Order: sequence, then C-alpha cells, then structure tokens
Amino acid sequence: MHTISSTLTKKFAAVVAAFATALGCLIATGPSAVADGKWCNHSVCIETYDSGTYLGRVEVSVTNTNQPNRISARVWTTNGWSANTKVEDVAKFRTYRDQAYPQRHFPEGTRLCAEGFRGGSSVGLPCVTLTA
Repeated sequence: MHTISSTLTKKFAAVVAAFATALGCLIATGPSAVADGKWCNHSVCIETYDSGTYLGRVEVSVTNTNQPNRISARVWTTNGWSANTKVEDVAKFRTYRDQAYPQRHFPEGTRLCAEGFRGGSSVGLPCVTLTA
C-alpha cells in the first residue's frame, strides 16, 4: 500500500510541476499583438491601432492618483526605436494621454514597451510582442 501511495504522490507532483512550468512559460512570454489592442500594467496602458508588425501610432495613458502630479512616459521597442512623451502637470483623478508615432514595420517578435512616470517614479511597465 505504501508503494502505491508513494508512486501516486510522485506522479501527482510531476503533473503539478509540469503544469507550473507551462504556466510560467506562458506568463514569461507575455501577450502578443496580432491586431490593434490595449495592454495595461498597474497604472499604465499602451494602445495600438495597427495590425501585425506595423506601428503607426501608439497611445500611452497613465492614471493619476488623488494628488496633482507631473506625468510622462517613455515608449520603446527591443530593436532600438524609442520616444519620450510630453511632460505634463495633471490634476488629481485625471488620466494622462500622449501618442508616439513609430510609423514603421518592426521584425516579428519585437517587444513594444511603455513605462509611465508619476512624480518621477515608475508606475507601470506594460509590454507586448509584435506578431504578423
């Protein structure tokens, strides 16, 4: 009886470990952008309006808190393109929005990221992988 329960416990542990590994791989790769969409992380969102690997315009939004803050963002890709957005003093409970205009095709698999700053501190870093 001990051998059977020990074997079942080992098999169950192996299944749980395999599931955890698969889930970890899925989370690590992040979402893919096969069309326009919106991706958020904490207080920062990026939104694309083009499909595939072409990016014409990328919108960045940063949600403010209950205090006025100076807000800005930086948008970049893993193949070297980057842009800083405008710096703006934003009233409490408002959302900062600005656009970046890459206007180019990127290699498939390129990561698009945006980091938002509120009062000089990073408040979110969403990224998405571009796919055809």
